[in-house]
Amino acid sequence: MRYLVAFRASARIPLLQTGKTALATVAAWLVAGALIRGELPTFAAIAALLVVQPSLNQTLARAIERSLGVVAGVLVAYVVGIVFGGGYWIVLAAIVIAIGLAWLFRLTPTTSVQVPISAMLVLSIGMSTPGYAADRIIETVVGAAIGVAVNIFVVPPISVEPARRAVDALLAETADRIDAIALALTRAQTPQALEELLLLSRLLIPMGAKADAALTSADESLSINPQRGRHQPGLDEAIQLRARLARLTTRTLAMTRTLHDRFSPELVDEPTVTALAEETRRAAHDLRLQRLDHQAPADDASAAAEPPALTAPITVASPDPQHWILIGSLLEDLRRIREEITGEEAM
Repeated sequence: MRYLVAFRASARIPLLQTGKTALATVAAWLVAGALIRGELPTFAAIAALLVVQPSLNQTLARAIERSLGVVAGVLVAYVVGIVFGGGYWIVLAAIVIAIGLAWLFRLTPTTSVQVPISAMLVLSIGMSTPGYAADRIIETVVGAAIGVAVNIFVVPPISVEPARRAVDALLAETADRIDAIALALTRAQTPQALEELLLLSRLLIPMGAKADAALTSADESLSINPQRGRHQPGLDEAIQLRARLARLTTRTLAMTRTLHDRFSPELVDEPTVTALAEETRRAAHDLRLQRLDHQAPADDASAAAEPPALTAPITVASPDPQHWILIGSLLEDLRRIREEITGEEAM
């Protein structure tokens, strides 16, 4: 059974998209069948089936690719038929020529596949059926147009909220990692604990990639979408926050790496470290307040009255020579984290 995993997706296609695909296919079949008598409107149904995509931008692109592929394939078949006439080997020649032309003109994968398929069908079936080529072009255009129309007018797909949730999840995890640094500064750490601290911080990188992918999907979902004006501000806010989180992630990883490489049990006894840990914890609290839903966590509500991170200078007593590099590095990274959270310019 484990071999079947390769044929299954990690998640189901949204039910709404499945319904719209079915609706577009049925509508294309009925409309094309009413317009063109004789042959079953297979091309129209296939076009509608392939055109409906998760975003309007992708749907329109797929419709254009499909239509151009059919037209180009029909033209190839027409020219080959005029030059070489009919015959068994002419179909194979047309397929090879269509593949070569698709490569020569750098057509997209969808169009590159459609050109030889259309050429093959026209030469193998259309030679004995008058008007076959023209009918197939009309069918394809009708099916593609219906696919686009269904995706536009039947609940246009919008992916802004999933993108905002992905950015919020990254923000929350970044704040947790900053909190973990603050906690690590207040107690002795074993090598295993420091290794876990570094490993968990590195997980911010794939979370950032996931947020970027969600933002890209959201932007595509708003392209040529009639509801773009209403949802664009929310997407812009998420994009701006993601840019800030990219820098915050870098600083958080740097602090964790410094702590991992230079931590020693005597560090918690340094006078400056207690203040540094407190300001780091406040930075995590203030970062959580930047979430896109603008709501502080329920268990952090009592901290709402706390001053922002690093509101007062930290008095740095002369540390042990073994610790001054660690403390200085953490202070500088924390200063930059605070600037990202508050939006202040670096001094």
